[in-house]
Amino acid sequence: MIWDNGGKVGYSLRAESVRRECEASLRRLKTDVIDLYQIHWTADDLNETVEGWNTLATLQKEGKVRWIGVSNAGVEELEKLQSSARATSLQPPYSLIRRDVEMAQLPWCQRAGVGVIVYSPMASGLLTGAMTRERIASLPKNDWRARNEQFQEPKLSANLKVLERLRAVGARHGRTPGEAAIAWTLNHPAVTGAIVGARSAKQVEGIIGALDFRLTPAEITEVEGL
Repeated sequence: MIWDNGGKVGYSLRAESVRRECEASLRRLKTDVIDLYQIHWTADDLNETVEGWNTLATLQKEGKVRWIGVSNAGVEELEKLQSSARATSLQPPYSLIRRDVEMAQLPWCQRAGVGVIVYSPMASGLLTGAMTRERIASLPKNDWRARNEQFQEPKLSANLKVLERLRAVGARHGRTPGEAAIAWTLNHPAVTGAIVGARSAKQVEGIIGALDFRLTPAEITEVEGL
C-alpha cells in the first residue's frame, strides 16, 4: 500500500499536521500500518520540509509507517532529508517528453540506493494514442491540460511526433502507444516502478500490457528520435 499526503494546496508539513493526516489515513484505511508514506510536495521552506520528514521518521519508528519517501524533490532536498532519515523512494514525473530528472535526481537515486516510482509516464494522456489535435482543441477550460505548454504549440507538434514513434514501435508487438511509453520509462535502470492512471476498465486494457513489455536498445533509440 502506497499512501501520499496529497496535493500542494492547503496542507502543511508541520509535525502536528503530518501526524494528524497520517493517523486520519490509518483510520480511513482501517489498517494499523501504511507500507509506504510519502511527502507529495516539499514546502517552500526547507526547514518545514525537514520537520515533516522527521515526523515521518518518528511515525516509522512507532510502527505506523513501514517506509517513507518523497515526491517532486530536488537533489539538495533529498540530501538534506537523507541525512536525518533514510528515504526509501522518490516519486518524480518522468516521461519521454519530460526528462529533466535524468540530469540529477535519477543518478543520485542510483548512487544512494533510493527506489524511484515515476508518475505520469504517459504525459497526462498525451502519449496514450487517444489524444488528437481535435480532442486537445476541445478540452474544457477547466481542464488544466488546456493551459499546459505540452498541449500547446510549439511543443504539441513535437510531442505528437513522439507519439507516432511510440505508436509505430508498439504496433510491431501488438501494443498500444501508452504501453510503449510506460515501457520506455521502466527501461531506465534507476526506475523501480511507474504509476499509471485510468478512469475505466477499457483504459486499463490499453496499458496493463506494459507490465511485461520491454523495448530493445534499438527501439529505445527509435522512440527517442535519435
